[in-house]
Amino acid sequence: MIDRNTLRPVTGDGRRLFVETYGCQMNVGDTEIVVSVMQREGYVYTDRIDEADVVLINTCSIRDNAEQRIWGRLRELRGLRRRRPSLLIGIIGCMAERLKERLVEGEDAVDIVAGPDAYRDLPRLVREAEAGGKGVNVLLSNEETYAEIAPVRLDRNGVSAFVAIMRGCDNFCSYCVVPYTRGRERSRDAATIVAEARTLFENGYREVTLLGQNVNSYRTGDVDFPALLKSVAEISPLLRVRFATSHPKDMSDRLIETMASMPNICRAIHLPAQSGSTAVLERMNRKYTREWYLGRVEAIRRLMPDCAITTDLIAGFCGETEEDHRATLSLMEQVGYDFAYMFKYSERPGTFAQRHLKDDVPDEVKTARLTEIINLQNELSERSNRRDIGREFEILVEGVSKRRDDQLFGRTSQNKVVVFDRGGHEAGDYVRVRITGCSSATLYGEEIL
Repeated sequence: MIDRNTLRPVTGDGRRLFVETYGCQMNVGDTEIVVSVMQREGYVYTDRIDEADVVLINTCSIRDNAEQRIWGRLRELRGLRRRRPSLLIGIIGCMAERLKERLVEGEDAVDIVAGPDAYRDLPRLVREAEAGGKGVNVLLSNEETYAEIAPVRLDRNGVSAFVAIMRGCDNFCSYCVVPYTRGRERSRDAATIVAEARTLFENGYREVTLLGQNVNSYRTGDVDFPALLKSVAEISPLLRVRFATSHPKDMSDRLIETMASMPNICRAIHLPAQSGSTAVLERMNRKYTREWYLGRVEAIRRLMPDCAITTDLIAGFCGETEEDHRATLSLMEQVGYDFAYMFKYSERPGTFAQRHLKDDVPDEVKTARLTEIINLQNELSERSNRRDIGREFEILVEGVSKRRDDQLFGRTSQNKVVVFDRGGHEAGDYVRVRITGCSSATLYGEEIL
């Protein structure tokens, strides 16, 4: 077989590929790159693992629990491999980068190991595994952005899509493994990003989310993140634009002003605080203080009073005192987060914290503090949703409600899920809805006719 787009031999010959994705939105975007690379080589994507010839697990190393889930999954796959001895199994992504040696040895050993910058090499790695060897490439790159590879969109709604604009991270937060598993920061050419977003819009998509480990530090030449964001939003007023994840140190006034000036840039900012204590933030190497963070929140509220703010929080980081924990709770109250991702501190091998700080908060204390954080956030989320009752929002419909076929669900600009009666609408429509009720996680509404 010959791939007529590239005029090179196709090696997949119709064999079936299955990819299972764990972790962040960047991993979802990477899976779409991987499928594109493999389809060019003649592989056919399947969403059924039992009919696959090649199974790739796209992994996360951000926390120990994430890695333990992958080891558990590999044990589950032993049975599938016994039934189908020719099946090839690979680990790709951050865990591949961090644990190469362990992944190719022992009873849970895999056939293919590819780091986040080695996806172009996957067809060759599969061939090596087919020949009886181990296909391994975990080299990090200072240049790879996969800019010209068109991702294969695996979502089913055809409404929302991720667009990766940069890779890697230069922040080196003391607890974080990302710079070691994904390499240093590098940004895609702005023209390729705008072209990808425009193509998505022309193909019926109505929302794009710009992705990066630290998305608001994006820069290529004279184009910084506010300029890029504006260019994407200018494609059409019917195209919603979101972004994740932003770093508080790079949340500039100009970025906030750009968002406020364009209605189709969504009123939702994910602004990870991690802690409410300046002392803990310093040990985390977050490069901002509590006061700086609150100043950024105040600027957002001033220019976009209706903007939702969400966050990440870590309980029990090295040296965290009860006073530090209380500072986190008070920060949550002061900001009034709409939603939060909340975790116990998990020591990661190779990080500055693991090498130079002491993980000295007992696990039972971490658990108790995390429980307090979760309970408070549940209250804050419910308060936020209750404030929306009686308000009107423009909803972008994403699909049919999971509970009732006669209802649809979509999201507000603030990224809140709203369920309402279907009427004559379908995915991709914009619908004006009045909120009539809520739970802690969902809004319920009625169409304004």
